[in-house]
Amino acid sequence: MVLTAYLNIFLIFALMFIGYFLTYKQWFTDQVGDTFSKLILQIALPCSMFLNITENFSRQEFLQLFTGMIIPILSMMLTFSLSLIYARLFKITKSRYGTFSTMFTCSNTIFIGLPINLAIFGGKAVPYVLLYYIVNTTIFWTLGVYMIASDHPKIQQAKVSFHLLPILKKVFTPALLGFMIGLVWVLLQLPHSKSFDTFLGYLANLTTPLSMFVIGIIVYATGIKNLKMNKDIFGVLIGRFVLSPAIVWGLGQVIQVPQLMLSVFIIQAAMPVQNSVPILARSYDGDQEYAASSLGYSVLIYLAYIPLLLKLVL
Repeated sequence: MVLTAYLNIFLIFALMFIGYFLTYKQWFTDQVGDTFSKLILQIALPCSMFLNITENFSRQEFLQLFTGMIIPILSMMLTFSLSLIYARLFKITKSRYGTFSTMFTCSNTIFIGLPINLAIFGGKAVPYVLLYYIVNTTIFWTLGVYMIASDHPKIQQAKVSFHLLPILKKVFTPALLGFMIGLVWVLLQLPHSKSFDTFLGYLANLTTPLSMFVIGIIVYATGIKNLKMNKDIFGVLIGRFVLSPAIVWGLGQVIQVPQLMLSVFIIQAAMPVQNSVPILARSYDGDQEYAASSLGYSVLIYLAYIPLLLKLVL
């Protein structure tokens, strides 16, 4: 079980390495990275969002599980608030505030979280995985995207002058719209054909490999020598692997939920950095090197961290 979890992480890390290696071989360039980013954010990821909701949730299951959302919602709001306090106390670089708080708060709930939970608990964990995913995704593609975009000086100016239209356009991304359409589809119990799902599945399956290729391109452009630990990256790791799961555990002692649900929530809260963050940082002209370094470190350290997490949860 633990071996399977390790294998899933190694495979994702291997995709990142392939992206790095192919950039070194000059198969991939910055222009290719830009094209991949657009393909992921505007086509592949929206299809993935839609399918994850419509294939794994029924209307009845969603409504029954809805009350369980209280722990993910409260925990992520508390974690986000703590990220802002942490950023000020430990003097995180101001141009990274938004990216830092997003990585501190939001986790990789599907690309890493789903296979890890399946490896540990089996299929019975899927509804709880997706429950946390709904909250995580909603916060990431609204508050998270807004925070990442706010690192850019032009967006900062738009905020100050209350010109919110550019911000709203950034927040309501194709990925979030795909998620929202999928949610409405489930609640209204609308039909959809197997052929249509297969077509969307082909596009959705591009998300993980292309995302990791883009991260490999960014890491190569940054340079391995520049991937050095600093307090800004260390703060992200503290948020991901210590504070976020600790808050979920604490809420679980106050709010009564099934033990399996709480265990899944804790593991979901302790996942590595969302792999879309470096891509979004790149898209919004943010500090993509910092985002890629934080993601790389979080995935690498997760290999050593997960045995400890399993001992605490199981």
